[in-house]
Amino acid sequence: MDFTFTEEQQAAAEAARGVFAGVAPDAVPSPALTPGAVADTYDQALWATLADADLLSLLLDARYGGAGLDAIALCLVLRESARVLARVPLLESSAAAAAVQAYGGEEAKADLLARAGRGEMVLTVAAHGRTGHDPAEQAVTARQDGGTWVLDGVQTAVPWAHDADVTLVPAHTGTGRTVLALVPRGHEGTVLAEQFSTSGERLGELRLESARLAARDVIDADGAWEWLRDLLATGTCALALGLGERVLRMTGDYTSKREQFGFPIATFQAVAVQAADRYIDLRAMEATLWQAAWRISSGAPGPLPAAGDVAVAKIWAAEGVRRVVQTAQHLHGGFGADVDYPLHRYHAWAKYLELSLGPASAHEETLGDLLATHPLA
Repeated sequence: MDFTFTEEQQAAAEAARGVFAGVAPDAVPSPALTPGAVADTYDQALWATLADADLLSLLLDARYGGAGLDAIALCLVLRESARVLARVPLLESSAAAAAVQAYGGEEAKADLLARAGRGEMVLTVAAHGRTGHDPAEQAVTARQDGGTWVLDGVQTAVPWAHDADVTLVPAHTGTGRTVLALVPRGHEGTVLAEQFSTSGERLGELRLESARLAARDVIDADGAWEWLRDLLATGTCALALGLGERVLRMTGDYTSKREQFGFPIATFQAVAVQAADRYIDLRAMEATLWQAAWRISSGAPGPLPAAGDVAVAKIWAAEGVRRVVQTAQHLHGGFGADVDYPLHRYHAWAKYLELSLGPASAHEETLGDLLATHPLA
């Protein structure tokens, strides 16, 4: 087996490192210092730079100006973005565009994809349902009325909802199928309320009250929502990995310089053992991430559907990133809570990633259901 990344994937990661090298985590707005939202919008200057570097069109085909790469390449870029707490809708917009490309109609593709790849349009996904824990597709109903679809329901904690031009909303039909509705911002029959994440970013509660959409704006292909949900969850794992790696590096640097009794505290066994445990967490997060990304990218068969690998990756990501930031805070002592030091920002972002698209317990239930319906020999 060859576990190395392709030249194209490595090139995407290298380009991302070049772009994100100019982002200073110290300058990222702090939720501890800002009541309400930390900013009115995402980092638009960084978004433009990502567009210029062709990093917003990684998953798009050449006819839409894209590179035609896969989920692995996207995860490599997301990993780099999380190391510097990049405030951009890179995961949501890229995943939504990829879903439209894979399952949408030609009109939707022509309207959205090229502009999304150039950064001229932002897409997002309502993936958290009514409470953040229930299945997102169960929070909204969709019924056909002549040549239109009518949507009713509530989706909570929609990332970048106030900035996105189009939100992809999963909804269930009377026959038990799931469709994806492409809902423009400010569309008639929609109400957007302000919410906040632990990182201080603005989220949106999206209410749909008899919102009508033309058939061209609804993706009713089988498996579209499941594929998009798996891609979003895997991308969240990549973000958690990049954040955790940066935090452990910060902790190593700090404990190597901080002295007690005349010695760096990194040389103390209690400190070294805790850091080693967190390193093991990160390596497990990495292995399960690439397994999930590979299953999504390749479509390769396995003893369980790809959703099983995604669930395992998200379990490790959710629990691992929490343990990493908690250990980092402990080993930094009071310095870790200093708002002039960026660690508290990483802690706030880690909590959001831990719970995003469901905590570890939710994915353990998913994995259990898959094991029950696909018994291993």
